[in-house]
This record gives sequence, structure tokens and C-alpha cells, in this order.
Amino acid sequence: MTRETIAILDFGSQYTQLIARRMRELGVYSEILPPDVKSKTLAARALKGIVLSGGPDSVYARGAPRCDPAVFRMGVPVLGICYGMQLMGRKLGGDVRRAGCREFGQAALSRTSPSLLLQGLSSPTTVWMSHGDSIERPPAGFAVTGATENTRVAAIENVGRRLFGIQFHPEVKHTLEGRRIIENFLDACKCRRDWNPASFAAESSAKIRETVGKGSVLCALSGGVDSAVAALLIHRAVGDRLTSVFVDNGLLRKNEADQVRRRFAEKLGLKVVFVNASRRFMAGLKGVVDPERKRKIIGREFIEIFTAAARKAGRPEYLAQGTLYPDVIESVSVKGPSAVIKSHHNVGGLPKGMKFKLIEPLRELFKDEVRRIGLDLGLDEEFVYRQPFPGPGLAVRCLGPVTRARLDLLREADAVVVDEIKRAGLYREVWQSFAVLLPVRSVGVMGDRRTYQYTAVLRIVESADGMTADWFRLPNDLLARIANRIVNEVQGVNRVVYDLSSKPPATIEWE
Repeated sequence: MTRETIAILDFGSQYTQLIARRMRELGVYSEILPPDVKSKTLAARALKGIVLSGGPDSVYARGAPRCDPAVFRMGVPVLGICYGMQLMGRKLGGDVRRAGCREFGQAALSRTSPSLLLQGLSSPTTVWMSHGDSIERPPAGFAVTGATENTRVAAIENVGRRLFGIQFHPEVKHTLEGRRIIENFLDACKCRRDWNPASFAAESSAKIRETVGKGSVLCALSGGVDSAVAALLIHRAVGDRLTSVFVDNGLLRKNEADQVRRRFAEKLGLKVVFVNASRRFMAGLKGVVDPERKRKIIGREFIEIFTAAARKAGRPEYLAQGTLYPDVIESVSVKGPSAVIKSHHNVGGLPKGMKFKLIEPLRELFKDEVRRIGLDLGLDEEFVYRQPFPGPGLAVRCLGPVTRARLDLLREADAVVVDEIKRAGLYREVWQSFAVLLPVRSVGVMGDRRTYQYTAVLRIVESADGMTADWFRLPNDLLARIANRIVNEVQGVNRVVYDLSSKPPATIEWE
């Protein structure tokens, strides 16, 4: 059965990934594509519908991103959101101008005429606006179906052509009935809503089996849930022709190497080669403080180690990685005009001369989808819901030079954070909780003696998928207990601070 798909053309909105997530949550697979993809390419995908995302530009500005005009003649429903609505209006003969009054934040939307897209919604209903332009005059054949106090044309539609536009963002939680709007659009697309991570797993295994043929695969096993699920999917497809390699790079959390050995080799029965390369990584990172250089060095060292492991394993043709969709989106600017935030070890750190062919079975998935697949594959809940850990490991949490001594301090501080968060019953509630070690020393006093030691940062955030995040409002008594334990138990740290930054403007990891 052909997978039903909604294509999302990305015009650079910070919310584009949320559109994809919302549709997948409703049982329809969605994928993000460049804004200028040709209609012939889209037609070849047998799409059920198309979404034009928001974006930071003005549609009348020189160089602003455009879509193929033929998109509106393909005969499938099209939903324009914010910039996407303005682009649709302008392309089809409407008039878009700078708004007399810009709207940012919550607004009350009232339905002004019967609407297929807005049916079943309260009127007024709370929506989330973020625009400085608006449609002054909609295209011929379009009805204005919604308005706010400051935006006369806040929703339009041409039911006959199945073209819809809304000035607000239904994908964010601040639009209280946004889910219903997306459901109405999917109904207009006549979607079956039968996609789920389990169906993806079966489909992925079949694709891997077809791709690999009679070949063999080397899997980069990090010890986290992403690479574990990737390995299990590939093992389901090719069996013992998969060899997993776990590299102890000296950048792991406390006791992690031993835990990985027990879990994967003993419990899951995977064929795992263990490589202790901590000295090699430490030598490569000596004196390096730039975070991008750290990531590139770590990526290069991993590939060289895998190349050596491949020779021992009979030279597999394929290298498997647990790359996720957010890794790709943040690392490679191929989905519209979005900016590259930082390189990912699985995406931006691979040498051009790499001898392997890549297999990334999770490349289209978000973290929560991977976890659901992991449960279906038999992984235990404690492991599946383990918090994300960066591929470069503690190197990007140890700011400044990476040394064994500083890593040992960070490991101990991090273990305290995780232990206390688990004791408080918050481990599953927060997205990530960890410590960062700053290359900053400050004066303190312990036992009536002067100290001059490092500063540790507590980073605890809540998030749905890592694309956006907010700092977690930790209870004061728990915050105090964590800080006291770190100062008392980690010899070399005399000061603890709490990071109150959200993403954006910050990222979750410090480097």
C-alpha cells in the first residue's frame, strides 16, 4: 500500500517542523521539502496535499523564496500558513501589503463566513499570530472566512479548488484549536490516517533489506536509544550480516561503557565489537577549544576507527547511523532557507572521502517516534526513555580544553544531576538534565580555606522534540540539594549556576 504523504514546503519558519509533527500525530506521514521543488517532482510522489509554511520574509521583497506556481494547479488541497498564505494570495492575483498594525502573539479569531477549514471551531477562538504583512485583497474566487481585530483577512479559502490560507499558526499549542484545523485540512485531503511508527519500522526494514541485498552493515553504536533502534531495525532486516561497533572514546558518562556492554551484547544478543579509543580521542582533542573543531575531529576519528573495524569485519559496504530528523534539519540547510545552527557528528562531521555507503533508517523520524519503535522492538522502558546524549559526548559539555581531569569532574557532577532528578521523579518529565563544566575558576571558601576551582552549570529543559525548549522550573529545595551535592562531592568545583535560557535563542547543548 502506498504511503499517503503531505508535503510541507519550508519557507524558513521556526515552526515548520511542528507542522510535520502535528500531522504525524494525526496518523498522516509528512515530509519537509525545499520551497522551490518543482510540481513535476511533487506529482511523482502521489501526494495527498501540500502545506506552504510560514517564513520571515515579505512576499513582495526581492529574493524572497517562491514556490512553483503550478503547485496551485495540481488538483490536491493546498494550505498556506502565514507567509504561505500571503504567497498563495499574491501568486493567484491578490494584494499583499505591509500590515497597518502588526500582530505578534495571541489574537481572537472570529469566523466571518461558512468555512470548511474552520468548521467545528469556537468563534471567537484563540490563535497565535506572527506577521508584519497581510492580505489586503484576496484573489478572485476566495472567500474571507476569518478575521481578528487587527487583521481583516485572517483566513481565506476556495473550496472548489481546495485552496486554503490562514494568517496564524495552527501548529503551535498557543492556537487552542489548532489540532482541529489541521484535522479539517487532512479531511479535505481525504487521508486515511493510518501512518504510525510501527508501520514505518516494517517499511524501513524492507527498504534496508532491498538496499543491502547480500551485503553487510557496520553500525555505529553509541549506547543511546537512537543507534540502538537503528541497529535493531537493521538486524531485523539482515540478521548477522550486521556488526555493531561501540567505541569508548573517553567522552562517555559515568560507568556507561560497562552498561553498554551488558545491555547490547548480553541482553539483546547483538554482535558487538568494543573498541577502547579514549587515548586516541584525547590526543586528537588536545588543546582544541572551538566547538565546531571538536565535532569535526570526533567525527573524523569515529570514521577512521570504523574503517579499521570494517577491515576486521570483512569490509562491510554500509555504515549505519542513528541520525534523526532534527539532526538533519539543524545541521544541513537543505530544507528551505533555514540557517545551519551547528554541525552534527552524524551529518556535518563526515569526511568527503568516506568509503562507506550510509544507511540512516531513522533520518525521517522525531525522537518520540523513535522511542515508540524501540518499545515495539522489545527495548525496556528505562532505556527507551533515556534522555538524549550528544554524539560528541562530554566534549561539548566540557567547555574550553578537553582533558581527562576536567572530564572526570564533569562526569561526577553530571551523575549527581541525573541521580537527583530521578529521585525526584522528574526524569521522564524533563527532556534533558545534565551538567556543563565551564573553563572558569572562581574564588571560594571551604573549611575556612580559600579555594580557586571550576564552575558547573545545571542545564535542565523541557521539550517535545528538541526543536524548541524551555528551561525547567526546578523546585528551589531540589535545586539547592543538587548544588550542595556537587560542591561537596566533586572535588574541584566550588560554584554551581543554573541556566535559564530557552531554545531559541540558545541551544540545549552549550556547544
